[in-house]
Amino acid sequence: MSEVQESRRHDRWARLRFSIVGPLLAAPPGPGQLRAEITQLAARQWQHPVSGRPTRFAFSTIERWYYSALAAHADPIGGLRRKLRRDSGQQPSLNDKLRPLVEAQYRAHKKWSYQLHYDNLCVLVQKQTDLGPMPSYASVRRYMKSHGLIRKRIARATGTLAALKAEERLQAREVRSFESEHTHGLWHLDFHQGSLKVLTSEGEWIKPHLLAILDDHSRLICHAQWYLGETAEDLVHGLCQAFLKRGLPRALMTDNGAAMMAAETEEGLSSLSILHETTLAYSPYQNGKQESFWGQVEGRLLAMMEDCRDLTLASLNEATQAWVEMEYQRKIHSEIGQAPLQRFLESPSVGRDCPPIDDLRLAFCAQTSRKQRKSDGTISLIGIRYEIPGRYRHLEQISVRYAGWDLSRVYMIDGRTGTLLTRLYPLDKARNADGRRRSFEDVEPSAASAMEPVPREGVAPLLRKLMQDYAATGLPPAYLPKTNTNEEEQ
Repeated sequence: MSEVQESRRHDRWARLRFSIVGPLLAAPPGPGQLRAEITQLAARQWQHPVSGRPTRFAFSTIERWYYSALAAHADPIGGLRRKLRRDSGQQPSLNDKLRPLVEAQYRAHKKWSYQLHYDNLCVLVQKQTDLGPMPSYASVRRYMKSHGLIRKRIARATGTLAALKAEERLQAREVRSFESEHTHGLWHLDFHQGSLKVLTSEGEWIKPHLLAILDDHSRLICHAQWYLGETAEDLVHGLCQAFLKRGLPRALMTDNGAAMMAAETEEGLSSLSILHETTLAYSPYQNGKQESFWGQVEGRLLAMMEDCRDLTLASLNEATQAWVEMEYQRKIHSEIGQAPLQRFLESPSVGRDCPPIDDLRLAFCAQTSRKQRKSDGTISLIGIRYEIPGRYRHLEQISVRYAGWDLSRVYMIDGRTGTLLTRLYPLDKARNADGRRRSFEDVEPSAASAMEPVPREGVAPLLRKLMQDYAATGLPPAYLPKTNTNEEEQ
């Protein structure tokens, strides 16, 4: 309860007390009549100032109120207010050893939340028994607020044109919370640039990006991993791990980032029959569950690592996996009232089994077609020439699937059905320079060509018909034959 609400509640109590004993002050009873008047007041029912229900007050209670109001002659209602405790604001539950520890921890980590300060303080008290008993979270929070140990928040940039457009749309359209009824019904996916920097092998300090995939119904983190970039390759790498660990969802919600709208991503989700839904531009509240998770990442995970020097991507990922699996997945979620892992296991699921890794690798590929060069049986793809097997030499258009970040795996498919035909390899000119050549493989014959061959009669049927029609006209040959000299002498 806030201090304002607490003050208003005390005011309602003071007014009720004054309404009960006020008539005794306005018309003081005569000698020996006070007991009878208070007895009548104790027999009546009064409306409770908080719950509103009918209630009665004891004779001794009303008597104490009467003398308190009578003593406070200038301000009877003030005299009937609740008195402050003598130790108010002193926090006696925090002993002299814990107070400097809390203040020192705050000076070192001013961006931590009250809950994170309390959790770390619990660990210190468990290790150091001489610190005394651990106070409650409310006591620690109240002590920090009363002594000005307030959390410092990070300032964010505002006032951009995109933010103004989003604000106008937010004012014109209502916002409603939603939740999928089953696990795997809807997943959320997004990248978040962390506030800490990692040291790369090239000697550079870079702020990594966290890819997190969250189940809408259970709030379970299906997979979380830090990357140095925010590319389609990173997205597919993390998404495939989520599929292998949890299964296939029915739908996936993302924003309109370049990695989310890449051809490889779109083709992969379509091949796996996963509905891809995108949020409106500059409307992160549509992915609010994901945004809420970022707050925990910054407020708890990264806050506990802000003093780590020489932080690497590997150590950051190791700490993230431990925090996600050991704390976040098993901690009671304030909105759903249970741990995400528990709800994920107990709720009805509409998920599907994940295909093998090779099928996943083939699914997340862009599809295109190229014209085969008849001279050497190759196609050109992103500046690289690939050899087409001889048994497909008769095809003019070659349909292929490939991932732009891994040109070592290019697959030739049937453009009509999507069936995988073979894997293509880059042209190896050095190997072809040995002079050895394979003989062409026979193209599979059709049903018509498998029949008995048509017998040859010398002259083609069309020419024979033309010669017969010409003879039937009765016209002489339209040429003069030339004879040799020997033929004329004979």
